[in-house]
Amino acid sequence: MELLSPAGRWEAMTAAVQNGADAVYLGCGRFNARRGAENFTSEQLPQAVAYCHLRGVKVYLTVNTLLSDRELPQAEELLRLASQCGVDGVIVQDWGLAALARTVVPDLPLHGSTQMTVHSLAGAEEAARLGMRCVVLGRELSREDVRHICAHSPIAVEVFAHGALCMCWSGQCAMSAMIGQRSGNRGACAQPCRLPYRFDGGKMGRPLSLKDASLADHLAELQDMGVSILKLEGRMKRPEYVAVVTGIYAALIKENRKPTPEERHRLELAFSREGFTDGYWQGGLGPDMFGSRPENAPDPAELFREAKAAYEREDLRTAPVWLHAEILQGDPARLTASDDAGHTANACGPVPEAARSRALETEDVKARLSKTGGTVFRAEAVDVKLDPGLSLPASAVNALRRDVLDALKNLRTAPPERREAAAPDLPANTCAKAAPMLTATLTSPEQLTAKLIDLSPAVVYLPVERIEEFSLDAYRGKNIEFCALLPRICKDREQAALLALLETARERGCVSACIQNLGQLSLGKRTGLPLRGGFGLNVFNSRSLAQCKDWGLESAMLSFELRHEQVRDLRKPLPCEMIVYGRLPLMLTENCLVSNALGCRSMNLQGPCRAGHALTDRRGERFPILPAFGCRSEIENGRVLFLADKPEYRQCGLAWANLRFTTETPEECVRVMARYLGKNRDVPADYTRGLFYRGVE
Repeated sequence: MELLSPAGRWEAMTAAVQNGADAVYLGCGRFNARRGAENFTSEQLPQAVAYCHLRGVKVYLTVNTLLSDRELPQAEELLRLASQCGVDGVIVQDWGLAALARTVVPDLPLHGSTQMTVHSLAGAEEAARLGMRCVVLGRELSREDVRHICAHSPIAVEVFAHGALCMCWSGQCAMSAMIGQRSGNRGACAQPCRLPYRFDGGKMGRPLSLKDASLADHLAELQDMGVSILKLEGRMKRPEYVAVVTGIYAALIKENRKPTPEERHRLELAFSREGFTDGYWQGGLGPDMFGSRPENAPDPAELFREAKAAYEREDLRTAPVWLHAEILQGDPARLTASDDAGHTANACGPVPEAARSRALETEDVKARLSKTGGTVFRAEAVDVKLDPGLSLPASAVNALRRDVLDALKNLRTAPPERREAAAPDLPANTCAKAAPMLTATLTSPEQLTAKLIDLSPAVVYLPVERIEEFSLDAYRGKNIEFCALLPRICKDREQAALLALLETARERGCVSACIQNLGQLSLGKRTGLPLRGGFGLNVFNSRSLAQCKDWGLESAMLSFELRHEQVRDLRKPLPCEMIVYGRLPLMLTENCLVSNALGCRSMNLQGPCRAGHALTDRRGERFPILPAFGCRSEIENGRVLFLADKPEYRQCGLAWANLRFTTETPEECVRVMARYLGKNRDVPADYTRGLFYRGVE
């Protein structure tokens, strides 16, 4: 099991390598999920790869953000640089970037980021079909979830073992983007989950601030079930933190044991939020998983001082080398060096002379060849074949050692030969429309009324988990497409129930299904229904749209973090849709906020889950909480997106404009749709333009 450590900057990389990491992950430039870290420059990246490879450590480059069409050419250059300098893999989120990478650098291994929201075996299988060699699973999965995926996955599995937990499922958070234009999908998250909120107007608390995860007690189990890569979070953390945590986890893996009380104490000292949690791993949710850290909490000066003093010594991480010398009469002296990676280097010296006084002895040669100080190598074994009665200057033996180790160093740091190709053309813009038709997403059965249907929405999306509550028979023959909207999260143990719901939806009159994550492709196809792509897929650029077409989707809903100019300029190889009205979803949480506050856990969404719960922030902004499939929570924006009075959304080439109804009454749904059809002049009391004009960082 490979130990993967964070490297937010050069010193952190050194700390990780010197403390036993098998691999490091780092960002170069701004296309990574930790733009706030110092990161590496394009000049530093080859040097960093050489530094790590010399010491037997792999390097994974994070390019795990959503990218616009204008940014893709720059990202392409970064992919080429990564391939040329020998990066061992690139961690990606964006479907379009993944497709581009498969073409332009086909030999560069791709890893699916946790930002892809892969959380099921079907998701891992689809990632494999997309050319991924590894997938980083969602941190919310239990041991049973991970064990099932590991047992059947066609590609390697990576699991987060230690560090900060996001409250929202990775890749599905828009809270930071909506509040301050700092998108978590673009590496600029402002961490609003760490701020205080009131639940239903109660006391101010921190109901979104999870403790850091620690799976230090479960490493043997992780290894036994087949986890390939164990990841430590912390690219925003100090190098000393990286040193402490990496060193402890490296020792635990090497010695196949659990941490000692002293090691647990050091992990907490390095960083914690009122301790750690393994709640997700254990499959137990609840308030005990939450904790906070005082602002300006001091770092552990003594622990970090010791850690820094240790990793700044360059002899902590050495590479074993096996040396074989031949000093034979009449032949040039030869030295061969072999390493644990299968490399072999050779060096030649002068022809030895007959000894005039004291002849060269085997032990003398071994002693000189073993002096590898000042290099990263340590002589694991030295074998000498020496004819008697010969003389060779000490300087010649030393030169042999230097030359062969330099040659071995060059072999260890030489980038592999990899192919490159030209980028394919952008997809054809064949499905741009002059003006969009309206569609509606409903949350509750009361919102489906004859008056709404009389306004002729082109598509009506219905949550599949509540499909049996909707009365669809009355609308047969109305030329309305009812589409079953799948949940953004559905673990393996929930797949059978979801498939049954899909079959019910088809029987009751749904003629299509809208998928929200990679793992639902195969599930949706099993029903035979045409498939649409929902906003959970995070479609952000033209190449992502081309990927959606390759998947066989009938349409794709675009990310609501795009500006209208970006939407307009997208090449649209399939019909596109975008939310133009409604409360935008800010977070999708595995921990049910209602359950945590009130103690209710109801898988069928009955009881208090449906009441009007909300979080209120320090400024008085109220964020409604809606129940989600699997007893999860979805936090909605406090203000509705309203664009009915703006012509730009009708000029972006969209096929459909979606009205997303959440907390609206049936009457409000009708009035809003009528407003977008120009039948009234209503304006919501409290609305936002969202990110339609502002965009995100």
